[in-house]
Amino acid sequence: MIVPKTSKTTQTAVSGSLATWQIKLLYDGECPLCVREVNFLRQRDAGRGLVEFVDIASDDYTAAANGGVDFETAMGRIHAILPDGTVIQNVEVFRRVYEVLGMGWIYAITKLPGVGAIADWLYSLWADQRLALTGRPNLATIVRDRQTRLSCTPEGRCRLPDDE
Repeated sequence: MIVPKTSKTTQTAVSGSLATWQIKLLYDGECPLCVREVNFLRQRDAGRGLVEFVDIASDDYTAAANGGVDFETAMGRIHAILPDGTVIQNVEVFRRVYEVLGMGWIYAITKLPGVGAIADWLYSLWADQRLALTGRPNLATIVRDRQTRLSCTPEGRCRLPDDE
């Protein structure tokens, strides 16, 4: 499926302002390799706003504003949201982003059924090992640390879990 060349006007959930993005890319802003790729894509977007880049590592990240994709799910695999609200993941995300930015030829071969399946399998290997390969804690630790951090006030006071 090819993203249309004409952009759809989309209302952003956070600001309510009109945007012209064609794809919203959820990326891990604490992953050095992810940030490198995003910087390349931002450069290719050249301020046109075709791609909305959303840092899932930001404390402001919410599933509600991002297709219902919660933090833990987003950390496990790359995700993107299309203007109609469809959530996509894995190699299809790269294929769609690159198409939107006029570089679809790079991932075009992954549209072939056998090649696409192999590309998704290779990506899943990378995604499963991404945190360890970039010297970061495992996903459970990252999720726990985020939950703890978000439950604390700026003054350092933390909310304790309710007794059940």
